[in-house]
Order: sequence, then structure tokens, then C-alpha cells
Amino acid sequence: MQASDLFLLRARWVLPIEPAGVVLSDHSVVIQGDRILDILPSAVAPTHYPSAVVVPLEDHVLIPGLVNAHTHAAMTLLRGLSDDLPLMTWLTEHIWPAEARFVGPEFVRDGTTLAAAEMLLSGTTCFNDMYFFPEEAAEAAVATGIRASIGLIVLDLGTRWARNAKEYLERATVMHERLANRPLIRTTLAPHAPYTVSDTALLQVRELAAEWDVPIHMHVHETATEVTQSLATHNERPLARLQRLGLLSSRLLAVHMTQLTPAEIVLCARSGVQVVHCPESNLKLASGFCPVMRLRAAGIKLAIGTDGAASNNDLDMLGELRTAALLAKAVSGDPRTLSADDALRLATLGGAEALGMGREIGSIVPGKAADLVAVNLAHVATTPVYRAVSALVYAANRSAVSDVWVAGQRVVQDGALTTMDITDVLARAHAWGERIAEKDGHNPHGSMK
Repeated sequence: MQASDLFLLRARWVLPIEPAGVVLSDHSVVIQGDRILDILPSAVAPTHYPSAVVVPLEDHVLIPGLVNAHTHAAMTLLRGLSDDLPLMTWLTEHIWPAEARFVGPEFVRDGTTLAAAEMLLSGTTCFNDMYFFPEEAAEAAVATGIRASIGLIVLDLGTRWARNAKEYLERATVMHERLANRPLIRTTLAPHAPYTVSDTALLQVRELAAEWDVPIHMHVHETATEVTQSLATHNERPLARLQRLGLLSSRLLAVHMTQLTPAEIVLCARSGVQVVHCPESNLKLASGFCPVMRLRAAGIKLAIGTDGAASNNDLDMLGELRTAALLAKAVSGDPRTLSADDALRLATLGGAEALGMGREIGSIVPGKAADLVAVNLAHVATTPVYRAVSALVYAANRSAVSDVWVAGQRVVQDGALTTMDITDVLARAHAWGERIAEKDGHNPHGSMK
């Protein structure tokens, strides 16, 4: 699609997200360049825009691009390496050793490219990342045409990316300046977790985030063990420590948040903390349940993320929002908790607002970026359609995603990627799998050596 082109996406249903709960039947969305120009009934659209190229989506629901608010994108190359283990065992005995052996620029570039392919094909147009070698993740995002919020990771632990917190912060400063003018790229500061970052480094993160006006993206209260260790080490719970250090604010994207007291929920609501809910990763690692109903009742803003493919094991946001809706009902004991409309909003506008992009993406509104996804509901699994949003959230799956646009560029057309050679992407991923399996002692074809 050229910048001067005018396209008319003629859909059976349009779910604009703003206003909330609205379903527009037989409407068209007009794209000019990288922007949404108009939304109007399909019956009159050709009269208003006679020169527009019509894209027929007769059996489709058109939604804003999904926003994956928490990923470790390059970890697609560690998908399934070690499953069915507690979080700290999984990290310390398997994931961190594998990362020490293999993570470098090429690993991150190839892993993020694989992740971008998976996300685009499943309707995600923007992802919020946290990983090493962020410049490689950014380059992969730019090359594949996906929008990205690149986390500039901070740790006390030495890795191949940096030796200590001071060096992480120095590199973060360089990366923030280098990525400042990329049109589809934003940055966040991404201290890994309270248990891996010192008070001194967290204070520097707070100061830089204010100076750069960027979010702080951090794992917080992910497990009961994390809280117990914080009490033993710091004589306070992680959230209390972050409050003491001045990090509790609307800048903070607190990921997971499965271990919360009523008082902590009130504290987060008063300080404006935003929560990123990763239901499938939390379920798989048995980390606990994010109290979605209580958070929403307190007025806390939420978004949805998949976490990394090493702990999920996919980056499928349609699947994630369905799990979020079902889990919230089971945990609360109320089937009205997190409706299909609510879940879709968290996975679109909720993620956009969390990343400071709510004025740019997350809803189908004239003037916003043309990040759009068409999902074909003419399948046996989604027929009949009484409510398009219910069919989308509770019955559809990522194989029904047919077309995806990011900033007006059609990056998926009729179920195929247009910005990358999928054969090459898969070949590189298979090669990494062979190398990693050999060192880890696994046969890549399914059995232990």
C-alpha cells in the first residue's frame, strides 16, 4: 500500500471499541495512507469515496489491532524447552542457563522475527517487549512491519548484554536516543523485577522514566515466593518497597500481580498503577490468579499480555483474551465478570493506553493509525453469529485472522505474511532449535537423548 492510496475496507461487522460496546453492521472503514479517514455505512461508502480501492470483507469482523502488553519476544526460540516446572526452577535451572549459552544479537533478531510472524498472523499489531539486545528486537520489528514498544531492560545480574545495572542504564540511554525517531517504535524502561534490581538502580530508573516520559515495565508480585523473599531480604513486600522508592505511579506497568492484599489494591488504585494480566503464563507456571474483578472495581486500568513463548507457549492474543474472560469468571464466581466486550477492550485500547499510545492506536477512530485486523467468522466453529464480539472472543481462533494492517500497510493478506519470507524465518528457527536441543540434552524430534 502506497502512502497516497485510498482503501475502503467493507466489513460485515466493525467493532470500533470507542464507543464501548458498539457493533457497526455492514460498515466500511476508509484508510488513507497510514490513517483511518472515515467509518460509514457500506451502502453509501462508494458514493463518498468513488476512487477508493474496495477490500471486500463480507464475512468478517474488523477490529483494532491487538496489543500484546507483555512479551519476551525472542524467547520464541526457547518455546517448549522446559515445561511443567515451578517458576524459579524453570528460570534458574533451565531458562537462564540456556540464555547464558545462546542469547546474543543473532538469537534476538531471529527470535523476534519469528515472534513477529506469529503475532501478525494472529492479529497482534503492537507488542511490548522486555529482553536483551533491544536494538536487535527493534530492527526485527521494523523489518517485519509490526509496531513495538521496546523495553530497555535493567538488571543487577551480568549478562552478555551488560555487566551490571550501571552498564544496563548506560546502554538504555543510548538505545532510547537511537530509537527516538523510528515511526513504529517506542521505548520503555524495563527493570526485570524487584528481586533482580537494587534500590539504587530503581531510583535511577524512576528518574530516567520521568525525564524521558516513558512507562516503567516490570514484573511485580508474580509469585508468593517473590513476596516471601522480599519480606526476608527487605523486611517489606515488593509493592511497599516500590512505594518507598517512588515508583508507584501511572508510569508503572506492573506485570502479573497475582499476590495482592486488599490494601495493596487500594494503594495501586490511588497511585494510578496499571496492571498487565498474563493469564495463560500464570496458569501454566501455577503462579496464582490476578484478581481482575477487584482491580477493575477499584478503577485500576488493565491490559493483557501473553508473556514469552517459553512460558505460555504461544503469542496468541485471541486465545489470551478468551482465557482472561473465562478465568475472571471462575475466580470471581460471577459469569458477568469480564464480558467479551470488556476482554476485547483490554486487549486493544487497554494495551494502547498502558503503553501511552491510546491516542494513536487501540480503537477504530478517524485520525488514529490504521492498525486493523479482519477475522473471518464464516467457519463452522463460529456459525451462526448472534453477536460478533461473542463469536470473536469465545469461538474464533487465530486461524480465522485473514488480513492485518499496521499503519496502513497490509502485512497479512489472505492469511499470508507480506513483509517476510516465512520459509527463511522457519529455517532459522529450526537451526536454533537443533543447537539449543543439543546443548540442553533434548532430541528436537521429541525424546530425551
